[in-house]
Amino acid sequence: MAQAKEFKKVALIIGILSTREDLHDNLIKELENNFGPIEAESQHEEFSYTDYYDSEMGGRPTRYLLLFKNLIDPQNLANIKTLTNSLEKKYAQDENRKINIDPGLLTQASLILATCKDRSHRIPLKDGIYAETTLIYQNHDFQALPWTYADYASSSIKAILRAFREKYKSLLKNNL
Repeated sequence: MAQAKEFKKVALIIGILSTREDLHDNLIKELENNFGPIEAESQHEEFSYTDYYDSEMGGRPTRYLLLFKNLIDPQNLANIKTLTNSLEKKYAQDENRKINIDPGLLTQASLILATCKDRSHRIPLKDGIYAETTLIYQNHDFQALPWTYADYASSSIKAILRAFREKYKSLLKNNL
């Protein structure tokens, strides 16, 4: 008979889309107050994969990723998404988001993102939050799946995630 084991600690990743660079420092402080210090932050690049966010956010957002130093229990993903949703509302103007915050779990094998949108391939967690395996790590790189958003399937995001994965492996060794 199989025995359930404690989950291995994983790295918290947060993807941010924002049209308000002036809010960056305050947002980072709030995220660090909730999740601990940031281990790495990617460059801020224009989000050019779709214009989906442009109208709501009042312009073309920039995209960047954060890797947190403190490893987490993966069963906390829904609570983290609930908290980041409240931060999106806090920074909204006239009901329009200016910051989109997407938390996820980085493991040696995958990137799993939290979402509030139900689809056939997403797993319900709790309180209307779902988990999606967005990328898998095979053949020395992250591989997109049929539902992977174009930005996460891009070579630039994969390069960031490869670097974050190496940092995660170091953090994992230091936590043993």
